[in-house]
This record gives sequence, C-alpha cells and structure tokens, in this order.
Amino acid sequence: MHTYAGLSAWMSVIAILALASVLALYYGFFCGLYKVLTLRKKEHCVFYFAACWLLAELGRGLLFTGFPWGATGYAHIEGPLSSYAPWLGVYGISAIAAGLAMGLAKLLSGFSIRPLLLITLIICPWLLKPHIQEFSRPAGEMQITLLQGNIAQDEKFQPGSGVPTALQWYAEEIGQSQAQLIVAPETAIPLLPQQLPEGYWDALVSRFSQGNQAAMIGFPWGSFEEGYTNAVVGFKPDQAHVWRYDKHHLVPFGEFIPPFFKWFTQMMNIPLGDFSRGGLEQKSFEWMGQRLAANICYEDLFGEELAARFLSIDLAPTIFVNSSNIGWFGNTVAIDQHLNISRMRAIEFERPFIRATNTGATALVDYRGQVIRELPRHTRGVLSATVEGRTGLTPYAWWVSRAGLWPLLCSGLFIVLWGLRRQWQG
Repeated sequence: MHTYAGLSAWMSVIAILALASVLALYYGFFCGLYKVLTLRKKEHCVFYFAACWLLAELGRGLLFTGFPWGATGYAHIEGPLSSYAPWLGVYGISAIAAGLAMGLAKLLSGFSIRPLLLITLIICPWLLKPHIQEFSRPAGEMQITLLQGNIAQDEKFQPGSGVPTALQWYAEEIGQSQAQLIVAPETAIPLLPQQLPEGYWDALVSRFSQGNQAAMIGFPWGSFEEGYTNAVVGFKPDQAHVWRYDKHHLVPFGEFIPPFFKWFTQMMNIPLGDFSRGGLEQKSFEWMGQRLAANICYEDLFGEELAARFLSIDLAPTIFVNSSNIGWFGNTVAIDQHLNISRMRAIEFERPFIRATNTGATALVDYRGQVIRELPRHTRGVLSATVEGRTGLTPYAWWVSRAGLWPLLCSGLFIVLWGLRRQWQG
C-alpha cells in the first residue's frame, strides 16, 4: 500500500494492524468457546479443539470475501496429513492438525491411551499411501511455454517504461515459441485491447488463426465507460471469437471497493482498481484434448469455487492454469505461500497446475503437488515443459462440487453444539 499505491506509511501501518486484529477475532472467539466447552468435562477436548479451529478457519476463509491464505492445512503439503487432501481438502487437514496438536499436548501432560490411538489413526493413511489407488488417470500430454516478464510493479502500468517493455517482450516471446500452448501472466498486456498500438491485436489473432498452437494471455478487458474485468484471453485456430475468462473472486481494495471504503481507496493510486466480477462456472479453454481451467492470482485459494467446475465429469478440467502478478509483494514469503496454495489444490483435485507469473513462482506442478520445473524468481525468462492432463474425480472434488463446504461447517457446529449440551447437563 505504501510502496506501490502511495498510501502514507502511518496509514499503511494502521490498516495492516486493523486487518490483523479483525482476523484474530475469529480465533479469539473460538478459543473462548473451546474454554467454555471444557469447563467441566474435558474427556472430548481433542474433538472440541479440532471443531473450534475448523470453524475459525472456515469463518475467516468465507466471510467478507474470505481471507483464507493463512489456513494451517497448507503447512502439511509434504507431511503425513497430505494424504487427507483428496478426501477432506485443506480445511479438513486444518481440523485434523488441530486435533493432533491437542492430542500430543494431552500425551505430554499425562499419558492417555485415547490420544495415542488417535495419533496412530491419523498417521496410518500416510504409511499406506503408496498402496492406495489414485483417483485420477492420465489424459494426454501437452508441450507448454510459460512466460515470466519480470516487469517492475512500479513501472508495470507506466506508459513510458513498463508498458512498452511488456508489449515488446511478450510479443517477441509469443512469436518465437513453438509450444502447443503459451501462457502469459495476469495483465501481461497492461492495456485494454482498444488501447493497444495499431496492428498489435490483429497480429495476435493472426498468429494463432491457424496451425497447432494456442495461447492464454492476461489482459484487462472492457471499457472505462461500461466497466472492465481482469481477464485471461485464449487464442487458437478456428474460433469465431477469442475465448475469455473473467476473474470471479476479486481482491478487496485492490480490484473492487467494499461498501463504505471508497474514501480509503481514494487515498491510494491503484491502476485498474475497480473491476467487474466474472461468473463462477465459466467454461474451460479446450485445446489439444485438454480442458484448461483458468484462475487468476489468488483465486486458487478458494478450492470450493474451483470445485464448481467438477460438477460434470465430462466438463471437468484436466489442467489448471494460474496467471498471476505477485510483483506487489516483492521478494517475500508471499511467492512461496502462493506456490504452496497451488500445490494444495493440485493434491485436492489430482490435477496439474501450470503457473505463469510476472515475477515468480512461474512453475509446473504435477497432480501430486510436486514442483516439476520452476523459473528463477525476479528474472525475465521462459519455461518450457510437458504437462500431463488428468481426468477422474477425487472424493473432495465430488462432494465439494455438490455441497460446497457445508459438510465441514455442519460437522464442526454439530460437535460444538453437542459439547455445549453436555456442559449444560452438568
């Protein structure tokens, strides 16, 4: 907010403290509720704590557009609890991790066979994982090229520096690539199509009007009069109109202005800061036998929204494509955090994730959540790789596409209400 949006330093500090304080209220409330649940009877404390932690994370991840990027389940991508991702998703893992932590605490405070049995049951699926059949199967391969322009964030929308650099570099790399699919980052082309230099748009359309190549390129789309979207535009042969995905889950303050906060955003200089919202269930980009499901920036945080595309197995994505610009966060942990979010989605749905970003992490993640290839961060470069699409449904994809996160929410509420009833009965 201060470095790139021009908000004063003191106001930026206040805004961050205010946001952190509000998000802490979720955990504060449910920790207080846990204390109430264990005032008299403590024998079920493991389940109470897991339920309270689950409800806290669901509340933070769903209310007021959702702030789920700190969910504790993401810490378990490499560990034994990752075996639960195709079944329960990241929030289910968060609940199990919370219950496991409480069980360990009880073991340390005084030996009890119940927590030991619980811990054994949690670890078993990880030990058996090599022998458990996968839920997806191969659906063909595709050669891809991922572009990382590394345009400095404070120059990205400047007509005298970042804009001409982006237009030239992306045009050159798109023209030279021989891959079956070329993917460029979020707003790689930082101008609306009608603002482009004469002939630029026509050259893109002509480049992919024939042959065996296609591209997915980040564009702002629309007009200042009628509104605009944060979009990914798909070019391929034999299509009457370009395919387009419009970002659905917008970033508050960065991409849309929440009610009563226009005064706050007016204090900042954020280009293209009030986008229109795209639909939830938009069609995949179909190419070379693959169904490519676009998502932009932090949309890959919301697995329950990505799951909406799995309601029909015949239309379900075979590959996820994430276009991002994390240049706002510089060389910070945000890059690794966003990469791990994509990795978790890959495990949940057993689908590969291809990520094209402005500054990193531009990477290929396989359906097991493993990073196969990645470009050096904060460099300008091109990543060429082969991605294998997958088809089939994980249990998580099946139930979340039909019921959303309601099963987890209801389970947590049931345990809490059952515990309160036991307390009231003495």
